[in-house]
Amino acid sequence: MSNGKNYFLLKGGHPPETQITTTRAVFTEAYAVLPKGTMMDIVASFLPHFEKTRCWILARPLSGFAETFAHYIMEVQPGGGSQFPEPDKGAQAALFVIDGEITLHFNGKDHVAKKGDFVYIPANMPWTIKNAGDTTANFHWWRKAYEAVEGLPYPTPFIKNDADVIPAQMPGTDGRWATTRFMDPNDLSHDMHITIVTLKPGCTIPFPETHVMEHGLYVIEGKGNYLLNKDWIEVEAGDYMWLRAFCPQACYAGGPGDFRYLLYKDVNRHPKLSFR
Repeated sequence: MSNGKNYFLLKGGHPPETQITTTRAVFTEAYAVLPKGTMMDIVASFLPHFEKTRCWILARPLSGFAETFAHYIMEVQPGGGSQFPEPDKGAQAALFVIDGEITLHFNGKDHVAKKGDFVYIPANMPWTIKNAGDTTANFHWWRKAYEAVEGLPYPTPFIKNDADVIPAQMPGTDGRWATTRFMDPNDLSHDMHITIVTLKPGCTIPFPETHVMEHGLYVIEGKGNYLLNKDWIEVEAGDYMWLRAFCPQACYAGGPGDFRYLLYKDVNRHPKLSFR
């Protein structure tokens, strides 16, 4: 059953020879923009130990850029999946289902995740995934090496649906700017947050946010104008943005509908120093 929310569904494909080459794709020292048109069949990846599965890798650890995480869009055909999806037992996983259903096994039992479900699996917890349905399943998958802290327990696994989480309203916006927080912001055992930011038509982030958190943003609905460092760039559903730490950012929601994006950021830890 649908949860009533809209999420952009990536379908790959291949552009015609008549299409012009100029796009909004850009890669700079401070940020990158991957428009939805860059995510075609030709750039899809295949992973070891996965069957009937392909993915688009949007972010990966890279010297001088995305230092803390990897972000995939997964497409799993009926009967596909993996008994060994995670090659690094020190990596935690977060998944967000945008279409179809997936069956996950972790913490000793099966869990069926459907459209709008957000799943968190801590590091050192084995898990498997299978598409037991008769339609293609699509989901986002974030991987991050967990930064353990003495005296803090590892986070516990959970599943929450977007429709069941009450968005936190930003002060002074009357709900026009709100954030759906899947992780408890007061739980310091988490070293990353995945949220959905929603801006109503005409709403703005009215100042250039400049902060230590690295960001990955995937637009799931609507369109907007985003300030990235010194550049204003128009983005729409299906586009991905990569922001280095301290890259200034702000935006205007372009309307006519809500502007919504999935947001990754690293949190709750001291910056690592180059000496011991």
